[in-house]
Amino acid sequence: MEGFIASNPPKLGLLNENAVTILRGQIGKHHRRVFTYKGEPFAKAGTKAYKNALKRAGINNFRFHDLRHTWASWHVQARTPLNVLQELGGWSDYSMVLRYAHLAPEHLAKFAGNVDTFSTHNNKGIKLKAV
Repeated sequence: MEGFIASNPPKLGLLNENAVTILRGQIGKHHRRVFTYKGEPFAKAGTKAYKNALKRAGINNFRFHDLRHTWASWHVQARTPLNVLQELGGWSDYSMVLRYAHLAPEHLAKFAGNVDTFSTHNNKGIKLKAV
Protein backbone atom coordinates (compact mmCIF):
# COMPACT_ATOMS: atom_id res chain seq x y z
CA MET A 1 0.00 0.00 0.00
CA GLU A 2 1.62 3.24 -1.14
CA GLY A 3 2.63 5.62 1.60
CA PHE A 4 2.24 3.07 4.40
CA ILE A 5 5.37 3.10 6.54
CA ALA A 6 4.56 0.94 9.58
CA SER A 7 6.11 -2.51 9.84
CA ASN A 8 2.78 -4.29 9.46
CA PRO A 9 0.06 -3.83 6.87
CA PRO A 10 -2.95 -1.81 7.98
CA LYS A 11 -5.88 -3.55 9.61
CA LEU A 12 -9.03 -2.91 7.65
CA GLY A 13 -12.36 -2.39 9.36
CA LEU A 14 -10.92 -1.71 12.82
CA LEU A 15 -12.06 1.88 13.13
CA ASN A 16 -14.65 3.30 15.49
CA GLU A 17 -17.68 5.14 14.14
CA ASN A 18 -16.15 8.59 14.69
CA ALA A 19 -13.12 7.67 12.59
CA VAL A 20 -15.30 6.20 9.85
CA THR A 21 -17.42 9.37 9.78
CA ILE A 22 -14.32 11.55 9.42
CA LEU A 23 -12.91 9.38 6.65
CA ARG A 24 -16.22 9.33 4.76
CA GLY A 25 -16.20 13.13 4.91
CA GLN A 26 -12.96 13.08 2.90
CA ILE A 27 -14.44 11.14 -0.03
CA GLY A 28 -14.14 13.06 -3.28
CA LYS A 29 -11.58 15.58 -2.07
CA HIS A 30 -8.78 13.78 -3.90
CA HIS A 31 -8.76 10.87 -6.34
CA ARG A 32 -6.16 8.81 -4.37
CA ARG A 33 -5.40 10.32 -1.00
CA VAL A 34 -7.60 10.64 2.07
CA PHE A 35 -6.40 13.91 3.56
CA THR A 36 -5.76 17.06 1.58
CA TYR A 37 -4.91 20.70 2.14
CA LYS A 38 -6.16 23.19 -0.44
CA GLY A 39 -6.84 20.30 -2.83
CA GLU A 40 -3.35 18.86 -2.59
CA PRO A 41 -2.59 15.58 -0.81
CA PHE A 42 -1.26 15.80 2.72
CA ALA A 43 2.06 14.11 1.97
CA LYS A 44 3.89 14.28 5.28
CA ALA A 45 4.02 15.88 8.67
CA GLY A 46 6.88 18.12 9.63
CA THR A 47 6.53 20.61 6.82
CA LYS A 48 6.59 24.34 7.46
CA ALA A 49 2.79 24.50 7.13
CA TYR A 50 2.42 21.64 9.63
CA LYS A 51 4.74 23.32 12.13
CA ASN A 52 2.92 26.63 11.70
CA ALA A 53 -0.44 24.90 12.36
CA LEU A 54 0.94 23.42 15.59
CA LYS A 55 2.23 26.83 16.62
CA ARG A 56 -1.16 28.48 15.93
CA ALA A 57 -2.84 25.76 18.01
CA GLY A 58 -0.39 26.32 20.87
CA ILE A 59 1.00 22.78 20.62
CA ASN A 60 4.69 22.40 21.47
CA ASN A 61 7.07 19.46 21.30
CA PHE A 62 4.78 17.28 19.18
CA ARG A 63 5.49 14.67 16.51
CA PHE A 64 2.82 13.25 14.23
CA HIS A 65 3.62 9.76 15.54
CA ASP A 66 2.58 10.94 19.02
CA LEU A 67 -1.00 10.46 17.83
CA ARG A 68 -0.38 6.70 17.74
CA HIS A 69 0.93 6.78 21.30
CA THR A 70 -2.07 8.81 22.44
CA TRP A 71 -4.45 6.37 20.74
CA ALA A 72 -2.77 3.37 22.40
CA SER A 73 -2.69 5.11 25.80
CA TRP A 74 -6.38 5.93 25.61
CA HIS A 75 -7.17 2.31 24.74
CA VAL A 76 -5.25 1.00 27.77
CA GLN A 77 -6.91 3.55 30.05
CA ALA A 78 -10.28 2.38 28.67
CA ARG A 79 -9.27 -1.17 29.69
CA THR A 80 -8.65 -2.59 26.22
CA PRO A 81 -6.64 -5.78 26.90
CA LEU A 82 -3.02 -5.48 25.80
CA ASN A 83 -3.26 -8.49 23.47
CA VAL A 84 -6.26 -6.85 21.76
CA LEU A 85 -4.40 -3.54 21.52
CA GLN A 86 -1.51 -5.38 19.90
CA GLU A 87 -3.82 -6.61 17.15
CA LEU A 88 -5.59 -3.28 16.73
CA GLY A 89 -2.29 -1.43 16.45
CA GLY A 90 -0.59 -4.02 14.27
CA TRP A 91 2.41 -4.54 16.56
CA SER A 92 4.18 -7.82 15.84
CA ASP A 93 6.19 -7.70 19.07
CA TYR A 94 4.26 -7.81 22.36
CA SER A 95 7.07 -5.94 24.11
CA MET A 96 6.12 -2.85 22.08
CA VAL A 97 2.63 -2.95 23.62
CA LEU A 98 3.92 -3.46 27.16
CA ARG A 99 5.17 0.15 27.21
CA TYR A 100 1.51 1.13 27.77
CA ALA A 101 0.77 -1.37 30.57
CA HIS A 102 1.68 1.09 33.34
CA LEU A 103 -1.33 3.21 32.38
CA ALA A 104 -3.74 0.61 33.74
CA PRO A 105 -2.21 -0.90 36.89
CA GLU A 106 -5.62 -1.75 38.36
CA HIS A 107 -5.49 -5.13 36.63
CA LEU A 108 -2.69 -6.02 39.07
CA ALA A 109 -4.78 -5.32 42.18
CA LYS A 110 -6.66 -8.62 41.99
CA PHE A 111 -3.33 -10.46 42.22
CA ALA A 112 -1.69 -8.33 44.94
CA GLY A 113 -3.32 -10.34 47.74
CA ASN A 114 -2.33 -13.74 46.38
CA VAL A 115 0.66 -13.82 48.72
CA ASP A 116 0.56 -12.34 52.19
CA THR A 117 4.05 -12.19 53.67
CA PHE A 118 2.60 -12.26 57.19
CA SER A 119 0.57 -15.43 56.77
CA THR A 120 1.16 -19.05 55.87
CA HIS A 121 -2.06 -18.99 53.80
CA ASN A 122 -2.90 -16.78 50.84
CA ASN A 123 -6.21 -14.96 50.44
CA LYS A 124 -7.72 -18.04 48.77
CA GLY A 125 -7.01 -20.31 51.74
CA ILE A 126 -4.13 -22.09 50.04
CA LYS A 127 -1.37 -23.10 52.44
CA LEU A 128 1.95 -21.56 51.44
CA LYS A 129 5.25 -23.37 52.00
CA ALA A 130 8.53 -21.67 52.71
CA VAL A 131 11.33 -22.70 50.37
